[in-house]
Amino acid sequence: MAGSTIGTIFRITTWGESHGKALGVVIDGCPAGLALTEADIQEYLDRRKPGTSSLTTPRKEADCVEILSGVFNGLTTGTPISLMVRNTSQHSADYDEIASYYRPGHADYTFDEKYGFRDYRGGGRSSGRETVGRVAAGAVAAKLLKELDITVCAYTRSIGPVEIDPERFDRSAILSTPTAMPDRTASEAAVAFLEEAKRNGDSVGGCMECIVDGLPAGIGDPVFEKLDANLAKAIMSIGAVKAVEIGDGCQVSNRTGSENNDFFCLKDGEVSKRTNHAGGILGGISDGSRILIRAHVKPTPSIFRTQQTVNKAGEEVDINIKGRHDPIIVPRAVVVMECMTALTLLDAMLVNMSARVDRVKDFYRKK
Repeated sequence: MAGSTIGTIFRITTWGESHGKALGVVIDGCPAGLALTEADIQEYLDRRKPGTSSLTTPRKEADCVEILSGVFNGLTTGTPISLMVRNTSQHSADYDEIASYYRPGHADYTFDEKYGFRDYRGGGRSSGRETVGRVAAGAVAAKLLKELDITVCAYTRSIGPVEIDPERFDRSAILSTPTAMPDRTASEAAVAFLEEAKRNGDSVGGCMECIVDGLPAGIGDPVFEKLDANLAKAIMSIGAVKAVEIGDGCQVSNRTGSENNDFFCLKDGEVSKRTNHAGGILGGISDGSRILIRAHVKPTPSIFRTQQTVNKAGEEVDINIKGRHDPIIVPRAVVVMECMTALTLLDAMLVNMSARVDRVKDFYRKK
């Protein structure tokens, strides 16, 4: 299978299936000397693991990470880092029935058409559990970014019709509410909306947002390696994400140039901007201001209602899906968005180290 690798210098390859023995990731290109422990990675995995609230699948997985290589005496060695998380709570029998038909909204049909058959247990590689490897690798990238004073923070912006109020933004609420919303009032309303959807056997979509502070100007390349293009690709690769916006996103299509342009100014002697409609990226290159990314996520396709589909015998049939499924994807996907953003930014920064000959000379010239 092609397509399980992303990155140019900080390069990761994820592996494993939802109901296989384990999942994991191999990271190549991580510089030597970064202090790294399993606890650094576990902190992020705990944010995406299932069974933590009534809003997630009841599947119970500890998602304990094991560092298999690339770390010695608590420091990265510069060699490939291999990380593994074992599956311990597979109920594969729940999925035997779906081998014969195509679930609406899932990749069953497309996998069959591409490969001739599929691993139907929990969706295989198309399962949301595939993101374990992304999060483990993203935790490593995020740690290095933090040492460069760059912070990446993702959260739930909306669930169904319930949207956060920026005036009530509380970063601590992201980790303490079941919705990952930075607005406790909105979170309570969203939980009530979700519980009603669950009672009706339905699921709900939502929107995630990610902000990046501290990234210097000049990161990203023009044309095909634009920073916003690579961020969009990384985030669109997360299962169930259907649209990505940078800055004001789709709103710019209704604006005039005078309304949309961010005027430059001087702040403490440094070039700055009076507004940030562009979301911190101009011409595919970071401009030094806050980066703002938004991702729209579809409802969980596995719902507990009768649905219509086609089976492998070519018959139209009614189905009722069994198994353990999230009523909403967004709260657990927030950390995945955060990690894919961190991976993209760190890779772009490492690529950028060769952009200017004066800085190459400064780095390698004998002191």
